[in-house]
Amino acid sequence: MQDSNALALEILKQTNGLSMGLFERKEFASTIKNYSQCSVSFTEIDKLCQEALFILNKANKRGALEPDLIHSLKKTGQLLWDHLFTKSVKDRLRTTQILDLVLSLDEELINIPWELLYTGEDFLCLKFNLGRLVRTKGQIQAPQYRSARGILKMLILANPTADLKSAYLEGIHIKNQFARRKNEIRIDFKSTHIDTMYVKKNLRDYDIVHFAGHCEYDGDNPKNTGWLLDDGRFTTQDILALGESPALVFSNACQSAKFSTDLMEADYQEKTYGLAAAFLFSGTRHYIGTTYKIEDPVSLVFAQEFYTQLIKGKLIGECMRLSRLRLIKEYGIATIPWAAYLLYGDPGFALFRPKPQPAILGLKRRVALQKYKNSLRKLALAVSIISICIYLYMWLPTINPNAYILFIKAQDLFIKGRNQEVVSISQELIKKDPMFLAVYPLVADTYRRLGDQDNALKYYFDYLLYSQRRQDKKNLAAAYIGIGWIYHLQGEYPKAFDFYNKALALSRDNNDNLNEAVALRKLAVYYIDKQDYAQALELLTKSSEINRMRQHIYQHRYNLACDYFDIGLVFVNKDDFYAKSQRLFEKLKLKNELSDYYFNLGEIYLFEKQYQKALDCYTKGLKIDQGQGNRPGVAGDYNMIGELYIEMDNLEEAENFFHQSILVCKEIKSPIELASAYYNLGLLYKKKGKINKAREYLRQAQEIYRLIDTPDYQEIKKEFLELSNQ
Repeated sequence: MQDSNALALEILKQTNGLSMGLFERKEFASTIKNYSQCSVSFTEIDKLCQEALFILNKANKRGALEPDLIHSLKKTGQLLWDHLFTKSVKDRLRTTQILDLVLSLDEELINIPWELLYTGEDFLCLKFNLGRLVRTKGQIQAPQYRSARGILKMLILANPTADLKSAYLEGIHIKNQFARRKNEIRIDFKSTHIDTMYVKKNLRDYDIVHFAGHCEYDGDNPKNTGWLLDDGRFTTQDILALGESPALVFSNACQSAKFSTDLMEADYQEKTYGLAAAFLFSGTRHYIGTTYKIEDPVSLVFAQEFYTQLIKGKLIGECMRLSRLRLIKEYGIATIPWAAYLLYGDPGFALFRPKPQPAILGLKRRVALQKYKNSLRKLALAVSIISICIYLYMWLPTINPNAYILFIKAQDLFIKGRNQEVVSISQELIKKDPMFLAVYPLVADTYRRLGDQDNALKYYFDYLLYSQRRQDKKNLAAAYIGIGWIYHLQGEYPKAFDFYNKALALSRDNNDNLNEAVALRKLAVYYIDKQDYAQALELLTKSSEINRMRQHIYQHRYNLACDYFDIGLVFVNKDDFYAKSQRLFEKLKLKNELSDYYFNLGEIYLFEKQYQKALDCYTKGLKIDQGQGNRPGVAGDYNMIGELYIEMDNLEEAENFFHQSILVCKEIKSPIELASAYYNLGLLYKKKGKINKAREYLRQAQEIYRLIDTPDYQEIKKEFLELSNQ
């Protein structure tokens, strides 16, 4: 679909200046068109372009400029505006209400940063929905454009070289954005080990292609420029050989991965255009690329916003401008990646049909409708109050009203870590009113904290039973998740997997977003344990999107903090997600989860070999778990502190903590942590040269891992066999 209300600015290069005309789309059919001319010193223009480049290269690793440099960029952009446009063009661009602007340029003019021309009020790419069309003097065949189809097809190529986890995450996010538009678009997702033959065979079959990975520029042979895949490059020559090309290509990749510096070179726009031109000549209507390397998460935010707006039926150029503005809103105008994206193609084009808007109502009807809405709100309020009363009547104890007071007291004691008192009060409450569902997960979690997994499982099954009796599907889904988690902690993975999936299916059937998100996260942790990080990341992405949309609700905000934490487990050398998780947990005042945060932050310090900082974090986490009486947590803490002491080459302290972990694990029946402690001791004694002791502890670890069936079993088996041969 094309919007008729657009401007086209044609700019032709003359010997000593520029000739230009600014037309509305409907004026293209005119017999006579008016062009104005201006004299231009191309030497001065080149100098200004170099100055803009110099300023952009002053950005730090996050793409941020100092405030005075943004001011300098505006001044340089305004000088380019003054020199490159005639007065009539400038006047019309300042006053027009039309937002779509097509720049039709001679090929010799592509190195000018047109998007950064400054009107005195705004940069051109922020004022207009801007797109470039290029006139070439080269001989080309007429491109074969794809015909319109009922259902669009999209191919996502994410992290083809398997070395950019952020690119994989970007691809997953985009895939999930289209999840509810299956009647309009079909998504194929391809990641890691993508070879050139796959792309050559399949690219022509899609309407939209999104690429997230490396792009390499070959200065000696520009035809060899292209996307870096698992077995080499998909080059401009390969692209030109295609008989048909996607309608939209979004290449969210650095323009050159081979440079040792992230600085742009003088011909950076020409390099970007080389790949764009190949797609455009082969039939692509719209190409989006970057002029230099963009760091995550900025590139992800831009891409997400672009597709969010595209799905709504917005024009492609408007999607670009709104995505730039989103980056400015998130990171400030001084973080300049918003300027790095270029659109080649007509900006006034929409791939999706916008949802129909209601007709404009007459004044009298609008007034009447407003009165009706006000009455409806009052009625809704009354219904809500009645519903709350009914809910409270059903939820509060039916035998003894004082039971609710007992529940609040038990909750408060749980937060304070007074676990035996929680158990006592909860059992008293259940005797008074067994249908008070909220008490069951509370007492089950208390037993789990005490390390009594059998009683924890018993009360979760009671929770399941009474939820079924009350036909309460939300609580039933929560019970499934609780049971699955207890089995998970005991290493009974098939049972855990089964209950998580029951919860997921039930919550989706019941439109229960809260439990759907929790079930997705628990399944993700299951896959993390199985070392299937790709599947884990996909599930965590879905969960975090559900929770992020509803984070004004306390439970969803809590779950979002957990999502960030678990994503941090996948990205083991990135602390961004841990920082987000910590901020949310601290606002929620959740001590248990903060303990986990400190230990994982400690892992980051350990990775960076900042051992004292790591030990400080671990100590904080241990104190929290001890204060809460969280015995499984303490067992795990001892293990991690022991591992840290091994790194510090303090084997005596490490040995002491591993033995403490084993004592706690045996008392509370914690097989996974017990196996980890045995394994750690085996490695420690191997390091000490005590081979017999090393074999014994590795054998015990191997026996447990064999039963719970995780990839650790094969690793320990290999280690054990190596020792047996000594």
